[in-house]
Amino acid sequence: MKRYVIEKINQINDIVKGTPKQKPCIQMTIKGPSYKQVIIPIGNENNTKFMKNSSIHVMNLNRNLRNAKSEVLVDFIRSDPLEITVVTNKVSLPSDLLIIENYIKNSENIDSSQVNLP
Repeated sequence: MKRYVIEKINQINDIVKGTPKQKPCIQMTIKGPSYKQVIIPIGNENNTKFMKNSSIHVMNLNRNLRNAKSEVLVDFIRSDPLEITVVTNKVSLPSDLLIIENYIKNSENIDSSQVNLP
């Protein structure tokens, strides 16, 4: 019995005074791109007008996609000089692309003749 107690005390001492364990880290492996993009060519003037309310556009696009029973959601919208990049959580189907295109063409203060197909 005495030997058992001594072994337990030694184990506890080893745990307390032993070498510190490294913190576990999460390792992720992603196959393919981690996000999906829809690129919409648009003129520079329309680009600045559209990006002024980009957070509102993200909410409205997500609402339109949910109403169409789509599993795709818009994460954010990024602006480049001649295009708008809509980043989604999944690969967009042609019906999703049509919803996004129609929303952007029908947005206020946008000249729809300068918006090309995504």
